[in-house]
Amino acid sequence: MMDQAKLQRYVDGSWDEEIIPTLVEYIRIPNKSPSFDPDWASHGFMDDAVNLFEGWARKKLSALPPGATLEIVRLSGRTPVILIEVPGASNDTVLLYGHLDKQPEMLGWSEGFGPWIPRIADDKLYGRGGADDGYAMFSALTSIAALHEQGIPHARLVVLIEACEESGSYDLPFYMDHLADRIGKPSLIVCLDSGCGNYEQLWLTTSLRGMFAGALTVRVLKEGVHSGDASGIVPSSFRILRQLVSRLEDEMTGEIRLGDLHVQIPPERIEQAKRAAEALGEKVYTKFPFAGSTQPMTSGLVEMILNRTWRPQLAVTGMEGLPELNFAGNVLLPTTTAKLSLRLPPTMDAAGAAKKVQALMEADPPHGAEVTFEPSSAGSGWNAPGTAPWLEESLARASEAVFGRPPAYMGEGGSIPFMAMLGEKFPQAQFVITGVLGPQSNAHGPNEFLHIPTGKKVTAAVARILADHHVRPA
Repeated sequence: MMDQAKLQRYVDGSWDEEIIPTLVEYIRIPNKSPSFDPDWASHGFMDDAVNLFEGWARKKLSALPPGATLEIVRLSGRTPVILIEVPGASNDTVLLYGHLDKQPEMLGWSEGFGPWIPRIADDKLYGRGGADDGYAMFSALTSIAALHEQGIPHARLVVLIEACEESGSYDLPFYMDHLADRIGKPSLIVCLDSGCGNYEQLWLTTSLRGMFAGALTVRVLKEGVHSGDASGIVPSSFRILRQLVSRLEDEMTGEIRLGDLHVQIPPERIEQAKRAAEALGEKVYTKFPFAGSTQPMTSGLVEMILNRTWRPQLAVTGMEGLPELNFAGNVLLPTTTAKLSLRLPPTMDAAGAAKKVQALMEADPPHGAEVTFEPSSAGSGWNAPGTAPWLEESLARASEAVFGRPPAYMGEGGSIPFMAMLGEKFPQAQFVITGVLGPQSNAHGPNEFLHIPTGKKVTAAVARILADHHVRPA
């Protein structure tokens, strides 16, 4: 039998004495993902983070079952991975996943805060990467050590920490092939890189949207010309770009007009969205820092959840060709380029969707302008398999024991490319996708924080799930 009080004491002590001080050091390291730091290998920040993680983990091995091993695996020209193998009472395997690469700085941090400035305030550890997803390895190993302290058996455990997730995990398939024999065929996969609707119960991610991005360029002139001379004769590249974007998105409602980008939402996901809306209430949208009197796109809470988890949505994330205001003369601009980022339903093929949008953008350009759409990245989403009865019961017990409330299930609007890879590679596996990214935690943005009490509780919940997995019905 699990001693819950003893479990939580061990977890809380590990966090306070070991994990938080190490995460403080980790936040100081600007180990941006390769997409944001192409010279990552020469800069050495990735190695600094790996060395920090390795040093902590090697000390923790003494608290794990005998025979636990750690290896830094490096394939030529690729970001490294940390592989930790922990023997179990059976050869059944559980894979626990996280990553240690980070998003870039982002503007807008509050005074006294910053991406590489760790700061603890109101039970929150501020700084880039603590919640997304630096805590994962520390949480996973602490869960395992807590079981070992009580002599509670578990299956063979493999902890895999990658360093390319924020760039789409493009290195990971090579490692999955390289380490296939050592990873085995897990029956349970635990990912600690997701969100939580609140900090008051265990949240399980049921789906992840896919996405693709691309650059839409409109060229009308070979060089800029005086607007007083040309306007009224030469069409505006910006106006044409607006027209093209309106082919894809209804500018009044934000709804995606291209029917091929929509899917039928599974009934069980609609029911889960309803229950999540009941649990969250207005927190579904009040967690966002709306400016002025800005209102959500729709008034229905369930529709908001489905919009951010199962419906395609467009964001224009960057523009080129428009000079800064201080340098904006009376010139009709020759070219305007916008980066379009499109979130896709979890079950849609991202590469196919990108081709359809490219065809839509480039067909019959207004005024015969030169129009190109160049997709730069594409990643399909993921929809979880049905939850086995033993796991559903385990999740309920873990949430009640640790949080004092039942668990909640909801899709996430973001992407974890690794999940789609694993879903294809291990179709028989069960998944526990959870995390600490709750209201205002602001992953990828300014003032990112890790809610420390939730980190502790998620760690304890994972320990209970690992124990239940070992004794589940055959």
